[in-house]
Amino acid sequence: MITFLSKIFIKDAKQYRNPEVHRMYGIVCSIFGIFLNVVLFVTKLLAGLATGSVAIMADAFNNLSDAGSSLITLVGFHFAGMQPDKEHPFGHGRIEYIAGFLVAVFIILMGAELVQGSVRKILHPEQIAVSRTAVFILLISIAVKLYMAYYNYQIGKKIDSAAMRATAADSLSDAVATTVVLIAMVVMAVTDINIDGFCGIVVSAFVLFAGYRAAKETISPLLGSKPDPGFIHKIYEIVMAHDMIVGIHDVIVHDYGPGRIMISLHAEVPGKEDVFLLHDLIDTIEAELDTELHCESVIHMDPVESDNDAVMAMKEKVEELVTEIDACISIHDFRMVKADTHTNLIFDVLIPQEFYMTEAEIKTEIQKRIWEKYPRHHTVIKVNKAYV
Repeated sequence: MITFLSKIFIKDAKQYRNPEVHRMYGIVCSIFGIFLNVVLFVTKLLAGLATGSVAIMADAFNNLSDAGSSLITLVGFHFAGMQPDKEHPFGHGRIEYIAGFLVAVFIILMGAELVQGSVRKILHPEQIAVSRTAVFILLISIAVKLYMAYYNYQIGKKIDSAAMRATAADSLSDAVATTVVLIAMVVMAVTDINIDGFCGIVVSAFVLFAGYRAAKETISPLLGSKPDPGFIHKIYEIVMAHDMIVGIHDVIVHDYGPGRIMISLHAEVPGKEDVFLLHDLIDTIEAELDTELHCESVIHMDPVESDNDAVMAMKEKVEELVTEIDACISIHDFRMVKADTHTNLIFDVLIPQEFYMTEAEIKTEIQKRIWEKYPRHHTVIKVNKAYV
């Protein structure tokens, strides 16, 4: 159904990285989700009233909360697509994350309310009327929720939407929760034992857990989460495809919401090449990143002595010594300055964000290892932490 609707309402539907395509998929999926959840709510509400099952009623209102969640997501996708203005020069893309977080809060509040209702049913149990119609409704509900989880996950993966992945997780939790309600009815029919209130607690737990996961998924990019490794790999692939790029480092991805990504990086280039030629190359790479990844990029050129055999040989030796400390350490911007009494080795060291050594300890350890093999060599080291 989503494939059919996307062909009707979304132009260039397979251009998943296009910001407008991203926005339209979010809008179409949200509207479709609202429709399905309202139908499930009304159907389960009638079944719950007919049977007197608090678990079915809880599941019905869970679907109503899902409809409200989809409405918030719809509003988020709509406003996230607004063009940048003078007060918000980086656009409004993060509204999608805020909408997702509001959905999570809404789900958690609903889960807490369902816990209270279930506890009351445990303390004051009521008879449940088991019917084939109610069982059939629950089976249909499980199938619909599994379908919703499937299409939200697939579309969320294609357009890289945290909000839609959170919706998919919520739908999957709903399918499991409804299965628990169905089990309660079967147990009642077979054994005449009423576990409705306890199943309501289980349903509530699924709702609360879905809310927690949705909150975690949507608040992370607002705080500045680590970019997707696949996206970083694509950056390296595009930049390093050019022969005159010797290496890249200090890659930083600034996420202002879907379709509002900014990249900054340092590109090492041969120091003896014509600066105008290199500048033209950098402009070309920036244009390629914009076209293929739909992002804006700023590339800083770092000239290196790529044709100086003595410098390159010493760089390799220093790299070996550094990786002996830890394989995750790397060096860049390597220079060698000779004086009468000693030689200065000037370079940057790149380490992970959470590294077991301090910057001072790293500098001391590297200098110690270099002095052991090259007593006349001093180091001038700058330590950087990786952002990707």
